[in-house]
Amino acid sequence: MKQLRIECRVGDIANQGDMDAVVNAANAGLGPGGGVAGALHRAAGPGLARECAPLAPIRPGQAVITGGHDLPNRFVIHCLGPVHGRDQPADRLLAQCYHNALDLADRHRLRTVAMPALSTGAFGYPMAEAAAVAMAAVLEWAPRLQHVRELRWVLANEADRALHQAVLDAARA
Repeated sequence: MKQLRIECRVGDIANQGDMDAVVNAANAGLGPGGGVAGALHRAAGPGLARECAPLAPIRPGQAVITGGHDLPNRFVIHCLGPVHGRDQPADRLLAQCYHNALDLADRHRLRTVAMPALSTGAFGYPMAEAAAVAMAAVLEWAPRLQHVRELRWVLANEADRALHQAVLDAARA
């Protein structure tokens, strides 16, 4: 665990220039949408949508990787999280998102990855439950990582950042 640095901060996922990759809270069609997907597609430009089109559709729990296009990052890792109350088992599918994202990052020899709180926006996953699943998934997967050394949760506000930090601290205790 000592080789993976995890931090939680408030910020804009589309403005993480010191990260090799950012994770997109994608829709099944990998297209622009609201929230994180909309912000990343707007910042990346139309090339991202063109590269995503032949990779779609993806299923809950899956992840795919593309170039970063006009983003300051080399790569975007697109994850389709579960819709809370519809896609089951939601906790396992959400954990698979994080496992698959980290696996893709590691296979591409990336060292730094920024990610949002997957499934918590329009997909309705309660933030506290999602944070617990996410931290457990990442901590479970961390010993397998050969290249990823830094993981940054980029959250929309201080309350979400503090919640993620508290869940991380409790999981490490």
